[in-house]
Amino acid sequence: MIGSAGGIASLISYPALLALGIPALGANATNLVALSVMWPGSALGSKRELAGRGPWLKRWLPLAAAGGATGALLLLLTPPGAFARVVPFLIAAGSLALIAEPYIRGVHPARVSNRARNVGLAVALGLVSIYGGYFGAGSGVMVLALLLVTLERDLPTANALKNMLIGANTLPAGILLACFGPVHWGAAAALGAGAIVGSRIGPAVTRALPRYVTRWAVATLGLGLAIWLWAKPSA
Repeated sequence: MIGSAGGIASLISYPALLALGIPALGANATNLVALSVMWPGSALGSKRELAGRGPWLKRWLPLAAAGGATGALLLLLTPPGAFARVVPFLIAAGSLALIAEPYIRGVHPARVSNRARNVGLAVALGLVSIYGGYFGAGSGVMVLALLLVTLERDLPTANALKNMLIGANTLPAGILLACFGPVHWGAAAALGAGAIVGSRIGPAVTRALPRYVTRWAVATLGLGLAIWLWAKPSA
């Protein structure tokens, strides 16, 4: 529910998998595989916000999917922990961007052309999607901040679009890791079952809460995850 409501599910799921004694690489693979099932539930829960967004999604979902597959391949082919040192800072950057989003919009009203905005969105989304397929923790809050700054002022709508991008990102990553990664299937089944139910509820939670409450809650959770990962680099 936290994942589809704000994009920070891994604040709970990744540390929980580590606490069960699953090694870091296995916990990461298990987390990505399990959370890939959130896509359909998030779509059903966000029908109102996604109405008329089909053309936009058709344009950007392939980029998110390609980035997820690339990130999963990097995870399988590179030494474990290659991104460990920068992960906390990436998550913290996304959280701070979410906090600063209203001020960023105030400083940069309509001066940026649509073309420049789209180029910036494409580059940033591509990089975040690769990161999402590689590690995933915090990628949701990064995408949410990116959409709020570059595309959509309404938080429930931005959150719904974020869920679709994250779904497209995690599905190919999850398939690759399910086939070739060290997935712990018992934990993946339990986490996936919770993700199916929670992803259906999350969009309604975002819709009901005041914008500033959701924005600050998600950003605070993101910073908490960044601090936790920075304090425990071995995880």
